[in-house]
Amino acid sequence: MKAISYRSYGGPEVLEYGERPDPKVGPDSVLVKVKAAAVNPVDWKAQAGYLEPALDAVFPVIPGWDMAGVVVRPGADAPEFAEGDEVIGYVREDVLSRGTFAEYVAAPVRTLARKPKNLTFEQAAGLPLAGLTAYQALVKALRVWEGETVLIHAASGGVGGMAVQIARHFGARVIGTASERNHDYLRALGAQPVTYGEGLAERVRALAPQGVDAVLDLAGGEALMASPALLAHGGRLASIADPAVLGLGGRYVFVRPDASDLTALTDLAESGALTVEVAKVFPLARTAEAQRLNAEGHTRGKIIVTMD
Repeated sequence: MKAISYRSYGGPEVLEYGERPDPKVGPDSVLVKVKAAAVNPVDWKAQAGYLEPALDAVFPVIPGWDMAGVVVRPGADAPEFAEGDEVIGYVREDVLSRGTFAEYVAAPVRTLARKPKNLTFEQAAGLPLAGLTAYQALVKALRVWEGETVLIHAASGGVGGMAVQIARHFGARVIGTASERNHDYLRALGAQPVTYGEGLAERVRALAPQGVDAVLDLAGGEALMASPALLAHGGRLASIADPAVLGLGGRYVFVRPDASDLTALTDLAESGALTVEVAKVFPLARTAEAQRLNAEGHTRGKIIVTMD
């Protein structure tokens, strides 16, 4: 099969496009023909070696954890799916080895759900990691309820845009930090935008004088440090970007594969409550370009790689 891989840690320059062996399919996995895969910051961070203390790498590594595709063959003990099923997956295993930037991936059933019928493969590929991150942070870590006010830092990014939509679906009021050029985008999603930088706390307090019920930090640094003072009594704080949140009494969230959570996202997408914005699409052979664009951090929406 054609795939992208790397033989040592490094930047986009270590990526190679070429033939790799077809994956073997374990009993509780299914072989999926990948139609599209999304580029995420964790891809190039793992590739640079930042996750080496937590995850072993079996070189050459095929990067990528997000994908949308079609089941080719279920494993011997994978009755959840059949040949021809359209699926999405956050295909993260316990080592860096068999990723989704390839024509085929052997995906454990715990990482999969059916693809939303109303999304293209490109849109669907951008849903799993970002959507699960937002869902698990809001629903499981912060336990956001109807009528609460939620502050989301970096609300216009890939995770942020989905977090705004999910919080709004559950009936929360959302205040989102973003650069001014993305304020109209946040308004369209139902959030009240505020600008980054000096005076952020005052701008948030002007919208929520009694404080906010929950803060979801997707930026880290100064935004995170300013957050505890913006919480109402009993307010909750979580971050996906900065473990320093633990010292502030909050939760640090690292997304995990969960088929039921992924199915909930499929349901939200099919109901029209959750959309996926695609910023740019690249062919598999140009994955290095897609990765460079993602690392710049200025793109709104998902960067997608297609296999066809």
